[in-house]
Amino acid sequence: MAQQQPNNPDSPYAARDYSLTGPEALSAHEKGLVSAVWYQCAVPRKRLKALMQRRNGPAVRDTALWLLALVLSGYGGYYFWGGAACVPFFIVYGVLYGTAANSRWHETGHGTAFKTRWLNDAVYQLACFMVMYEPDVWRWSHARHHTDTIVVGRDPEIVEPRPPSLIKIALSFMSLPHGFNVLKSLFVHAGGTLSAAEENFIPPSEWPKVYRAARIWLVLYALVIGLAIYQHSWLPLMFVFLPTFYGGWLSYLFGLTQHVGLAEDELDHRKNCRTIYMNPLFRFIYSNMNYHLEHHMFPMVPYHALAQLHAEIRDDCPPPYSSIVEAYREIIPTLLKQRKDPSYYVRRPVVTVPEPTSDEARATTVYS
Repeated sequence: MAQQQPNNPDSPYAARDYSLTGPEALSAHEKGLVSAVWYQCAVPRKRLKALMQRRNGPAVRDTALWLLALVLSGYGGYYFWGGAACVPFFIVYGVLYGTAANSRWHETGHGTAFKTRWLNDAVYQLACFMVMYEPDVWRWSHARHHTDTIVVGRDPEIVEPRPPSLIKIALSFMSLPHGFNVLKSLFVHAGGTLSAAEENFIPPSEWPKVYRAARIWLVLYALVIGLAIYQHSWLPLMFVFLPTFYGGWLSYLFGLTQHVGLAEDELDHRKNCRTIYMNPLFRFIYSNMNYHLEHHMFPMVPYHALAQLHAEIRDDCPPPYSSIVEAYREIIPTLLKQRKDPSYYVRRPVVTVPEPTSDEARATTVYS
């Protein structure tokens, strides 16, 4: 069972500035938390090299199954449109669109899902559009997330800053804050401007790509909305745009389990990431991101090898959660306590193991 950090009214966690341009960003530099060296579990080099091997087969199979399921459920929704029978088909379509696509942009964004680069890029662009993650923004945002994971003032992907907003959490199950922010950003980016936070992590050479993608997306959304108006029907929007909102609830349910309620400003992923055992269907939808500690510690290991990596480092990590239900039994009370005391967090049990011998020296991996 995880230990919990006791309340401390003088804790530096209270009233922190989570922006990338505020005082916490400077403080993170002063604390040595920026682009720092992270703890890695000992894995023999030969074994790690084998786990990092990229292959097309697993991702081709999983992508084909995902797209086929999208087509079949979408056709069912189209065929039964106008009656209650379309509802279960659109529920399935929405989860495949708004949730399964979320994990797929993530994996292909790492460039590890497929061995062939253009396959990674093609699925990445498609999945980003489906879940409204601007591709050239999130590629760099996610790189920063891996470099400075849950470091306040540096990580742009901290899902729930402390104290958490319960209203925002509730709205996020329908992706409403995310959708609103992206739509606003698309118009800003289409006009050739980035926010100060985005300028903080996106190289200037990549800015034109952000502007171009925003303009293309706005044209595509306009075409879909125009088709819906022309047909006097919501049906086109049920296939494009709206599934991001009505199908993203499971993605957010999964996403909260990754880091929420755990330690900030720690250079050990065992303290700020959760690994959760899930059933095969959830693992397919989530692309094995339930092995989140393993993914953060060795981000160049493809999603299909994370279960094997878990077996390699399990003895050097906190106990995995037996299910998503067990994880939420910890997360919900933690969020409620953080409402009153932002310093409160779950301290995962970490046991330091002896340094590996020269024959078993840890291999260093870098996110790219």
